[in-house]
Amino acid sequence: MLAYAELSEIEQRVWDGFTAGDPVDLRPDGAQLEDPRDGVAWGAERTVRAEALHAMLTAGGSGALRLTGARITGRLDLADTAVPHAVNLHGCHFDRPVVLRGAQLRSTGLVGCWLPGLDGWLLRVDGNLFFENSVIDGRLTLTRAHITGELRLSGVQLTARELVGVDPEDPAAQPAGDVWALWAGGLVMEGGLFGRHGLRVRGGLRLVGAQLGGGLFLEGAELHNPCGDALSGEDLSTGTMVLADGFRAHGPIRLPGATVRSRLSLHDATLDGGRRGDRSDRGGAEVALDAQRLRAGELRLTTATTPVGAVDLQEAQVTVLHDHARSWPADTRLDGFTYTSIHPESDANSLAHRLAWLAALPGYAPQPYEQLATWYRKIGHDDDARRVLLARQRRRRRTLALPGRIWGRLLDATVGYGYRPWQAGVWLLVLTAIGTTLFGTGPRPVPSGQGTPFNPLVYTLDLLVPIGGFGQRSGWYWTDYRQGVGYLLIAAGWVLTTAAVAGVTRALNRT
Repeated sequence: MLAYAELSEIEQRVWDGFTAGDPVDLRPDGAQLEDPRDGVAWGAERTVRAEALHAMLTAGGSGALRLTGARITGRLDLADTAVPHAVNLHGCHFDRPVVLRGAQLRSTGLVGCWLPGLDGWLLRVDGNLFFENSVIDGRLTLTRAHITGELRLSGVQLTARELVGVDPEDPAAQPAGDVWALWAGGLVMEGGLFGRHGLRVRGGLRLVGAQLGGGLFLEGAELHNPCGDALSGEDLSTGTMVLADGFRAHGPIRLPGATVRSRLSLHDATLDGGRRGDRSDRGGAEVALDAQRLRAGELRLTTATTPVGAVDLQEAQVTVLHDHARSWPADTRLDGFTYTSIHPESDANSLAHRLAWLAALPGYAPQPYEQLATWYRKIGHDDDARRVLLARQRRRRRTLALPGRIWGRLLDATVGYGYRPWQAGVWLLVLTAIGTTLFGTGPRPVPSGQGTPFNPLVYTLDLLVPIGGFGQRSGWYWTDYRQGVGYLLIAAGWVLTTAAVAGVTRALNRT
């Protein structure tokens, strides 16, 4: 450890300020808008060795490091070190990545600084950790870190080390494999993670298994990962997640198994799953939002534009769903998705829109239709519920073999699969009118003797009703074409009766 006498004049000034808890500003007079990326050119009058900072922070006694405008040379390595002092560095330039593996810190701020990366694996912070308005050209690692306060990334420009110096517009220059700008799997936060107001990320945010007690807030943030996921939050747990108000993601947002106890908002967000083959999901389709098995109190999927790529909500559960006509891309996956209520915007508040929504689903699955029908019944729209279930049967019919499709069309035309039993009555009325007209004149009694008085209406009903009889069918007959019509009416009566029984049975068991 360096002794005080071994410090440079500038470092002694910083030490004196640290001991007194006073701020030390090494910027020239009037230099208020410096870019810390230019710190490599700063001279000795602004240079502080990392080992000098290490000596201050590990010294006993009281003190607080409040330093502005310094170039910090060497590696600041506080691995497995307990630092009892508050640290606030503003507008500083770090020549080498900062190492905080296993360190124990009080509230720490690296605000408006330039860093070539930071390793905070197993870091413990009793308070807040601020990086606001900093430029981090390298990975920010917070794997299994524990922060009792807030993590602030608002205004940060964060670039994965593999993408530093790479032209984002040149596809051939992009690296292969996963590229992560924030590596924070298992991060535990008692406060919130804030990336508002200009957070720009090149590379992915990895928050697998993170516990964010105070929420995740990325309003207006831009995530661009040409090599993989923009945000990976499998099994993440948080109170609130806000990816809204101008939020933009180029690369998939993956939240399988995530739990959002209150609200997950994608209001006015732009989701682009990208077009790189290594990000493709099944069938080569890109995924804009993968929220399989999501659990959320409220899902606000009112995006600014239709997501580019699939939206996958299979087996997800939400209490309230907010959507509009632009929420759902052509590749939408809803099998097993359940919701208690839907609060649509005006352009999605119609049965026709909902039926088109389900008709666009790839393949046939009964559950999305049954879920929507359940919601309609819950709000008292029983007729709409029946139309949804009728659409389900029509969609199912397309998956059947030819005999099944023929029988299905017959059930549809006669009784609407049991959801429109009145159609059978319409057919009976039509056939009764036709029979009454055709059988109005010219019958002959059977040879055994004169039959009961002929009535064309009763005779037609006797032909159509397959069970019992009115004494007309056996007492009169024709020898012309009407004999064949009679046989057709008998057959039609059996078909209508069978279809009606099948339809009523289906109606009684449709749920």
